[in-house]
Amino acid sequence: MREQARVRIVRGVLAIVAAASIGCATATQQSERGQGGGDPLSAQALSRRLYAFADDSMQGRQFGLEGNLKATAYLAAQVQRLGLRPGGDNGTYLQEVPAFRISLSPGARVMLDGAPLELGTDYLPAYPSSGRVHVPLSTTIIYGGNLADTTTLISPEQARGKAVFFNATNPNQAMFARAVRFTTAAALISIQNPRMGNPYIITTSQDTAAGLNRFIVSDDLARRLFGAEVATIAPGTAGKTLSFSNYAFTRAPALAHNVVAILPGSDPTVRGQYVAIGAHNDHIGMRRAGPLDHDSLRTFNTIAQRIVEARTKMTPGFPGQGLTPAERASIKVNVDSLRRIRPARPDSVYNGADDDGSGSIGVLAIAEALTRSATRPKRSVIFVWHTGEEGGLRGARHFTDNPTVPRDSIIAHFNMDMIGRGAASDMIGAGPGYLSLIGSRRLSTGLGDLVETVNRQQAQPLSLDYSLDADGHPERLYCRSDHVHYARYGIPVTFFTTGGHMDYHQLTDEPQYIDYDHLRKVVRLIHDVTVAAANVDQRFVVDKVKVNPNAPCAQ
Repeated sequence: MREQARVRIVRGVLAIVAAASIGCATATQQSERGQGGGDPLSAQALSRRLYAFADDSMQGRQFGLEGNLKATAYLAAQVQRLGLRPGGDNGTYLQEVPAFRISLSPGARVMLDGAPLELGTDYLPAYPSSGRVHVPLSTTIIYGGNLADTTTLISPEQARGKAVFFNATNPNQAMFARAVRFTTAAALISIQNPRMGNPYIITTSQDTAAGLNRFIVSDDLARRLFGAEVATIAPGTAGKTLSFSNYAFTRAPALAHNVVAILPGSDPTVRGQYVAIGAHNDHIGMRRAGPLDHDSLRTFNTIAQRIVEARTKMTPGFPGQGLTPAERASIKVNVDSLRRIRPARPDSVYNGADDDGSGSIGVLAIAEALTRSATRPKRSVIFVWHTGEEGGLRGARHFTDNPTVPRDSIIAHFNMDMIGRGAASDMIGAGPGYLSLIGSRRLSTGLGDLVETVNRQQAQPLSLDYSLDADGHPERLYCRSDHVHYARYGIPVTFFTTGGHMDYHQLTDEPQYIDYDHLRKVVRLIHDVTVAAANVDQRFVVDKVKVNPNAPCAQ
């Protein structure tokens, strides 16, 4: 990219960030004023709720931790205030999702040639969901090769009883799958920054079998393993001795909840059937490695997205992804102009305003609107805020495996995940009125038709995009959110989303960047679709092939 073009991108991005700072102050003032008894589907009411739900005090709402418990308590208090019927366990609004916290036992030590290594700085375990691994007292480290090049890998026999170190450039799941073949190794080691991970995992697995002893190490420790740069080492080269003392894990129960509430239907003949509306109440917590400057991070990610889009005509699937080394090196962030507006803002909370604060407060707004309505839907509506979506759709799996109403009484499920953005600057193909629909006709043509009919009846119909629902789409969004667990049981679904953006899973996913007027239109559409679905004369016909509930998801 020519230097002039890069400069134009940088200047444009800095102007956008500066404008957002003014919008932040305005939105905060609106949030503080509140809306009293106004329209719960209004932009102002949605803003007020989202500023509360995505506040720093929620600590990023990570599954199984205090922040997520605060979020679920907030939602439960709100639906209780609305007078909705409890739909959780034992007459409450909470459905417990059995979970466990796995952490390294106190006193556990790992040593390299007798010198202790520091947890979280030198290394970090890949915490086994069972809390058990086979660990030798000591073993020799051996270089296993580069996972990106299968021709460099040693044989499983060479790995037997050894701590095998694998190099990997831009590691992915396919590479890690290659490493798992070495089941007779004493340990599997790869490079990744230990400071970026948490000193625990939260799991819902009931598995008790001992797993492979795996962990990641820092770049510095990787060099120390062999006393040389990894790139200079031949596969099969032996390194130093790794030893373990009192190396074990603790597996303790962790609290996690779905929030479930029910609005009973008005027609006794179909009141026992349900339309389900859902979103996920969790996000990804806090940055363990410490705070980053909010403005610098957002500016870098925005510039990076513009550069990749200009070259590929596609929006990267993750912020900062897709840059060439030269492009990455070309980005110089200068936020001096912003500093004249406000000081630097260190940020360590992943607020998840769009992901999925927007969906969570959208469900809550629809619940309030329906309770206030003079005319109730014929069928009942069940509202489910699933936990653990970010860790593998755990809350949705638990609810659909253990529903609090008969599973076959649920006639449709509507999922809202990231519905607060959708501007042309967020994603190529987006723009005014943008809304992506995923899965709406994968099980029932009738459900897809109903969504389109209701959209045409809106005062301002949205521009519906089905491109992300295409078979074989590389982003696989159909398989990556909660609705898929309803669909595996043959329940017709529609996933509503305004798509990705430069703040996805970043510290910068905050309420000031939400387009509240657009969010209002999306939530209004889903409200009206819910009412229409709850009032249909007959259940939606499943006229597409149902899948095996236990089969892997395919798009």
